[in-house]
Amino acid sequence: MNISTWLVLATVGGIVIAGSACTQEVADEATGTGTTVDTLKADGNRALDATKEGAAEVIDDAQQAVSATGEAITDGWITTKVRATFVGETLLKGSDISVDTDDHVVTLSGTVGSDAAKARAATIAGDTEGVTRVVNQLVVT
Repeated sequence: MNISTWLVLATVGGIVIAGSACTQEVADEATGTGTTVDTLKADGNRALDATKEGAAEVIDDAQQAVSATGEAITDGWITTKVRATFVGETLLKGSDISVDTDDHVVTLSGTVGSDAAKARAATIAGDTEGVTRVVNQLVVT
């Protein structure tokens, strides 16, 4: 039984019990609560629908944004992963590369020593899990 049905039954049950113990005047007032019960039921259904919708969105986001190791893939995670991979690259030693990630799009800027280094940096960024696109603004010096 869902919560809105339970609320309606509990409210109606309360009205019946209260009505039998009340004077006619109070009982007459209680019969006007049908609108309140309907309103509660409608509000409960809207709240339940909104909760279900919100939960579905969170689940979808979580399923789409988790790495193979179980870590959340955020823009910060991507930036850190790309920078960490650059550290071990011989071709990129002496380079001054800035990595910026926005909505899973990585922008590389700064300077590198060769066209090969520029291409390698773009390849590393593009191969990083969660990256959807790379904007390569690196300048060869």
